[in-house]
Amino acid sequence: MTSRVPPRFVSPPCWACKTKNEKLSDQTVAFVGAGSAGCGIAEQIIVAMTNEGVSEPEARQRIYMIDRPGLLTTEITDLQDFQLALAQDPARVEDWSGRELIDVVKHAKPTVLIGVSGQRGLFSEDVIKTMHTGCAQPLVMPLSNPTSRVEATPTDILTWTSGEALVAAGSPFKPVELNGKTYPIAQCNNAYIFPGIGLGVIAAGATRVTDTMLMAAANALAKQAPIVQQTGDRLLPELAGIQKISRNIAFDVARQAQEDGVALRSDDDTIRRAIERHFWRPRYRDYFRRSI
Repeated sequence: MTSRVPPRFVSPPCWACKTKNEKLSDQTVAFVGAGSAGCGIAEQIIVAMTNEGVSEPEARQRIYMIDRPGLLTTEITDLQDFQLALAQDPARVEDWSGRELIDVVKHAKPTVLIGVSGQRGLFSEDVIKTMHTGCAQPLVMPLSNPTSRVEATPTDILTWTSGEALVAAGSPFKPVELNGKTYPIAQCNNAYIFPGIGLGVIAAGATRVTDTMLMAAANALAKQAPIVQQTGDRLLPELAGIQKISRNIAFDVARQAQEDGVALRSDDDTIRRAIERHFWRPRYRDYFRRSI
């Protein structure tokens, strides 16, 4: 189940929690795929949980990583260091009936399920329905791409949960029509985050990028989700508005850089002027074909 997708940020769990008026630290998260992508996302979620006040050991106990051997535990001898840091204590799961995905869903009762496996169909009907039994509004994120490798299609996930799941996919999917309602499917893509982070770093003159700056970017994106602002059902804003999105992310990243002591202090107006000064605007020249 080695991941075939690049690391992503934690913004979808952020907006999902805002939608449900819950904290990220209240969630239990299961990952299918414990490569660099899955583990990178997991570590970002742990940072976010600890920022909300829980201890790091408690946050790590809320993360369940599943790969080829099943649930990763510290008794598995050939784990990479970044996997070992996320492995569960086998004593916590010794009474489980097994350690495959369905067993994790039955016993851990995750509220968030993230797929970064590159293996099509791993989120089966049994897995999703069992998850839904333990969570009224589960967040399911089949992030593997292309679509031929997606863990489950949004149509199946919504059908199996009677439209109650929150869904974000790594590939583009058309809106799902179910029982007379249209469900737009958010594409969880780095394009939302990276431009704003880079712009914020440059505008602030930051000397490095901190974990909390990444979290500031994720939270800035989450605040702009239509479902959070109650302006629509979309779980992420339209990419067509990326310039406004990037400005807002850049401001929060620059402000966090100052809070973290990796950039000089300035007022809000100075930050905004710096953002506009460094904002890249494409300019296309007109070309005319001439016959020779």
